[in-house]
Order: sequence, then C-alpha cells, then structure tokens
Amino acid sequence: MSDVYDHIQSVLLTEKATLLSEKLNKYVFRVPPSANKLQIKRAIEVIFKKKVADVNTANYAGKKKRERRADFGRRPNWKKAIVTLKEGEKLDIV
Repeated sequence: MSDVYDHIQSVLLTEKATLLSEKLNKYVFRVPPSANKLQIKRAIEVIFKKKVADVNTANYAGKKKRERRADFGRRPNWKKAIVTLKEGEKLDIV
C-alpha cells in the first residue's frame, strides 16, 4: 500500500491559487497523475489534520519541446487537485 506522502507532490502558489485560498477556502496541489480523489482527500486529512469537503482534479498534458527536430522531447504529464476545506478550517501554507 502506498504512503499518503506519495499522493501530494507540492503546493501550487500562483496568483489564481492565492485568490482561491483567500476567498473560497480552496487550496491547489500538484499530485501524481495516478492519484484519485479519495487518496488525495485522505492524504490532506492525514498530513495537515484538516477536514476536506471536496476535491476537484484536472489533468494536464506535457508540452512538446524542440518540435522542429526529429528527436523532440516532452515534459511529463501532471495533475492538479483543488481541495476545498470545510467551514472554519484554514491552511497556513506560506
């Protein structure tokens, strides 16, 4: 069985993510593409000891790099998770 720390790679701190956390109590994390919503929810609850209300995910395809050559490469595919915490819960990430 996998560890809960394997399901959260990093916190995404962008301008949009900051607005979501301030106004709507939603936090954005980068997760592995194989992680599902239940695993992400359990990982947040165990690591941060907060109650999770909802988890939304979005898959992103890796970009092509050096397209004009025959041996082009790709950046890896990744997944973003937007986690909504229950009323009264807050995360102090930064």
